Amino acid sequence: MAEYNKWMDGKIYGVCQEIPDELRKKDMGAFFKSIHGTLNHIYYGDIAWLERLRDNKFTPRKIGVDMFDAFEDLRAAQEKMDSQILDWARALTPEILNKPFDYVSNVENFSRKLPIWVLATHMFNHQTHHRGQVTTLIKQLGYEPGITDLPWLPCLEDN
Repeated sequence: MAEYNKWMDGKIYGVCQEIPDELRKKDMGAFFKSIHGTLNHIYYGDIAWLERLRDNKFTPRKIGVDMFDAFEDLRAAQEKMDSQILDWARALTPEILNKPFDYVSNVENFSRKLPIWVLATHMFNHQTHHRGQVTTLIKQLGYEPGITDLPWLPCLEDN
């Protein structure tokens, strides 16, 4: 899923680079309003979960507030984040994934304890869910995101 995340973000950001900034930031009625807002939210989720799961820390941030105004800054940060997620995922073992993890939910503001594999799965599901929203917005603007299905992940072509 870390490979898929990096591949899809590359595809999505590549298409989004072709879209004028005013259209990327246009409120199209999505949960995070625009393509730009939704991409910012994906980054927000990635940094929040990677900080927790890799670094055992959490920096409070407000959900729904753009972390980057400039598209190129957001793209560069997401590319770096995707590489960090990939490095983290490659180091995971069954023992690590089965460990319980205590955290305080930023959404509900109470403590939860779940196995790391559940939280890692949630992080990847969160990315996929919101990228699906972005691809819908991209298509509504008349652009084409291309194939987004997991079986077309390039690293699977040799199998």
